[in-house]
Amino acid sequence: MTITIQAPVQKSASGEVALAFEDFSRTFEAFRAANDERLSEIETRLSADVVTEEKLARIDGALDEAKRRLDRVSLDRARPALAGDVDRPHEPAGSAEHKAAFDTYVRAGEASGLKRLEEKALSAGSGPDGGYLVPAAVEKEVLSRLSGLSPIRAIAAVRTVSTGVYKRAFSTVGPAAGWVGEAAARPQTNGPTLAELAFPAMELYAMPAATQTLLDDAVVDVDAWLASEVETVFAEQETTAFVKGDGVNKPKGFLAAPTVAEASWSFGSLGTISTGAAGAFTAGNPSDVLVDLVYALKAGYRQNATFVMNRKTQATIRKFKDETGVYLWQPPSVAGGAATLLGFPVAEVEDMPDVAANSLSVAFGDFGRGYLVVDRAGIRVLRDPFSAKPYVLFYTTKRVGGGKATLKTVEGENLTAMQVGSGIELTDAKGGKSKVTIADVNQSNGVIHVVDTVVMPKA
Repeated sequence: MTITIQAPVQKSASGEVALAFEDFSRTFEAFRAANDERLSEIETRLSADVVTEEKLARIDGALDEAKRRLDRVSLDRARPALAGDVDRPHEPAGSAEHKAAFDTYVRAGEASGLKRLEEKALSAGSGPDGGYLVPAAVEKEVLSRLSGLSPIRAIAAVRTVSTGVYKRAFSTVGPAAGWVGEAAARPQTNGPTLAELAFPAMELYAMPAATQTLLDDAVVDVDAWLASEVETVFAEQETTAFVKGDGVNKPKGFLAAPTVAEASWSFGSLGTISTGAAGAFTAGNPSDVLVDLVYALKAGYRQNATFVMNRKTQATIRKFKDETGVYLWQPPSVAGGAATLLGFPVAEVEDMPDVAANSLSVAFGDFGRGYLVVDRAGIRVLRDPFSAKPYVLFYTTKRVGGGKATLKTVEGENLTAMQVGSGIELTDAKGGKSKVTIADVNQSNGVIHVVDTVVMPKA
């Protein structure tokens, strides 16, 4: 017997993504064939064979695992490098000095360089008690990775602020307007009524640990190490809060709003549609309720809407077909893309409830207009070499808030606020767009924002 020893094949990042995508596609074809066999057995025998059910369940699990692998390798490929020798021609002045001082602080605990820089920048709230700001490149990288790991952050509007609370003051009723004859009298219009939304940024923390030997190793890139240590725990905690947070020391999740039947919807509540079966979809035409869910949303919100559900719910819906036999759930067409349901992208969020009686298992909406994530600028690190010897702890904090971003006028109509680029854009009940041109103007009756056009009612 001859044994041949071969060197391992080095796969490129793009090659690994391609292989993962091919594996996912093959697994989905196997899933579709097994489910077709199950449906055929139900039609001919009124029940599926136990062996077929078990086979489908195994393939369904393999499909979930293939999708997770594809997501992981696609995310790894998309991550920019954080190595210290990477050229960053667009970095602001002083960033290299900040990075060097931060590196010295993390490795040896020497904070004099960071103190000098933050005193020079007149930074508030820093120092031994509050920790020190990480370099801008590290903060940018952590937030970038969070967008890939936190599915709600990826589809919601995101706003970065420099204060602890982000407040929006808006005129809920624009100046009265109407048609008038050329020579008719123009009656005086009513003044605007102001309302305010507040999004407090809550503290989120992680405490990675490292040995002094690791920190002394000059080959180790401490920036990349810190970013990789905190990204996953930050993303998990954020996603849970964005979905079902109660607003107490954490952001308020979109499922925390009171729920009403869609026919009785009112501002401040979530409209719901029942599946028609307790803790399940109906046996006959189970996908009809998904179509109802899609068209319960107005056209202006529907065009950019996303389905949000967890893995188990997605596994159930993945078996649904339309009347022509086409599966409603379709795999992503390209590596790194999103699966679709009825033509709309699907965001897999494990914090969504499983299918059960009175559960909110499937959400559908334009999250870019309906949910706002508020990041307070700055991620801080406090080095602690004493509490867990021989390990060095790094108390890492960032502040983040979230909440619904749609307002209601006193006439009962929607006024939606969303971030567009670096500014805020309002959409009135007629679909008109207004941009906030001047923010935070102090007036005798409150703080207002100035917009560039008149906010109009629907009628």
